Amino acid sequence: MDGGTWIAWYLLSAATGSPVVALLLLLAIGWIGDRFTFRVLPDPVRIAARWRRRGLLRRTLMVNPHDRRARFELAELLLEGGRPGEAAETLRPNVEAGDEDVRTAYVMGAALARSGAREPAERALAIAREAEPGFRTGEIDLELGRMRLAGGDPAGAREALERLVAARPGTVEGRLLLSRALDALGDAAGARRVRDEAWHEYASLPPFQRRRERRFAWRIRPWRPAAIALAVILAGAVLASWAVPSLADRAHERQAPGATEPVQER
Repeated sequence: MDGGTWIAWYLLSAATGSPVVALLLLLAIGWIGDRFTFRVLPDPVRIAARWRRRGLLRRTLMVNPHDRRARFELAELLLEGGRPGEAAETLRPNVEAGDEDVRTAYVMGAALARSGAREPAERALAIAREAEPGFRTGEIDLELGRMRLAGGDPAGAREALERLVAARPGTVEGRLLLSRALDALGDAAGARRVRDEAWHEYASLPPFQRRRERRFAWRIRPWRPAAIALAVILAGAVLASWAVPSLADRAHERQAPGATEPVQER
């Protein structure tokens, strides 16, 4: 915990009389605050719902291994849960059975891309692009841009990310990745221009979209979260300088009567 968190924990411990309760309250306050602002922390309710749904789909496939709809949904949930290798293996029987619709091709391509299997991922995503070039407003190009940039192909990443920005002008993540591709290609001025455009787009987004893009925007202007954290720490220090002496005085007052009671003679 940083200094501000220690101060908050100390104040809550003094107020509740229990360090454990104070810690639980601090965690709850932090999680609720994140839900309404940054949305960086995982959502335990959503995680539990996905875990339950994955278990149900696995049981369904144990009874009927040929249920392609259940297999696709399970692969999609595994991909969203950060398990791309397992997602690709789960979806492979659907692909081998001839499923080449845009959703199956995209999930398979994304799972392979995030697993590091670039060549088969390119083929799967090419099938998805051929079936529906504008799928989810540039989602295929975003996946291609991520994969190519991570694989050391900034020129290919630039091609895909420029298509993404044209199709989805409000994307902050896409512009951040594009600026990295331009930096890798030696175009520092172009990368700086794209980062400025990304911040301008972020500032003009409505609040619900801004929450989704905030973590990418703060990578463009990293001093912003640092400034906010510093302000919170300073506010906590000011509050502590006022509250801690008051709490100490109260504790001293509670102890004073017992300390000054005369000793009764036998």
